Amino acid sequence: MASNNHFFEGAEKLLEVWFLRTEDGQDLRDIAREDWEEVLKTVRCQIISTMKNDSQDAYLLSESSMFVSDRRFILKTCGTTLLHNALPLMLDLAKKKCGFHVVEDIFYSRKNFMRPELQHNMHRSFEEEVIILEKLFEDGAAYCLGRMNGDCWYLYTTNNPDSSKPGQAEPDQTLEILMMDLEPDAMKLFHKNSIDPAEIAKLSGIADLEPGTIIDDFLFEPCGYSMNGLLPDGAYMNIHVTPEKDFSYASFETNVSKKSYANLVKRVLNVFKPGRFVMTLFANMESELFGVQEKGGSGDHAKLTSEVYPGDSTFEDKIFDYQRQDWQASKFSNYYLTFCNYAKVKTKPS
Repeated sequence: MASNNHFFEGAEKLLEVWFLRTEDGQDLRDIAREDWEEVLKTVRCQIISTMKNDSQDAYLLSESSMFVSDRRFILKTCGTTLLHNALPLMLDLAKKKCGFHVVEDIFYSRKNFMRPELQHNMHRSFEEEVIILEKLFEDGAAYCLGRMNGDCWYLYTTNNPDSSKPGQAEPDQTLEILMMDLEPDAMKLFHKNSIDPAEIAKLSGIADLEPGTIIDDFLFEPCGYSMNGLLPDGAYMNIHVTPEKDFSYASFETNVSKKSYANLVKRVLNVFKPGRFVMTLFANMESELFGVQEKGGSGDHAKLTSEVYPGDSTFEDKIFDYQRQDWQASKFSNYYLTFCNYAKVKTKPS
């Protein structure tokens, strides 16, 4: 175990908030950078760089990422940041600057921390985090998936059946891969050395994960790496790497639309070569993942059969030399969630 003087918690706190549009022209991107900087000060992180396209603005942060589109806000922060501090200010800005008065959906999630005792009080336990969220949102529900004595993943979300009625929401699906025990040789690129930081995405294979991705990345001193990627049609990608051997960690997240993520998952694993990883997949009923499902009568919305969940072709029993340990599926008001964790199969001595 690393000493108190040399440890960094790579596992991120991830917040995603969708607002209900009640009039034309409402757009979170109207909020000025100066206002976002004030929000991030309360979280204890800063903006490093920004890029944008027609669909969204991407902010690369000193501790991870932020994405802002017309009615969706995503904030992902690592280390000992105070993510929950952002919520009151962000909600107030959305109301005063953009006229958003109703939160349609909220998702707060994270993997269990390696050193929770080093977090500030509000993030030291999931129970404490939920108490804060319950003061801000109604109809919330908290979950824990995975193994309580191993890798687990926490989720808080609204469970309002009227928040996203099938057929009215826009397509949305998000894959997240959280990787631990990364291969040391694969991590050498993510230390400051003679390699040009601008070449890391190409040399590591990150640049080839999804064709057409516009990349904004940063190599930290003395080590660590963050990347935001933008794609057409509102798609994004982000990667964050903590390469130190004693607490190595990397995360990959994207909402790029696919019927199966199986090939993308394999490309990600080839880059980071983890010893174990957790994978989650959210998809609503408007997403491409439901395009192959059986259609209801009279043009009704696609119906999910009782034995099939989105991501089945993604969550194979065995991926390379990784064996699936757990498989869990949940249904929310308009989203389905698949959770799995995997571990590398240990070869038996001959």
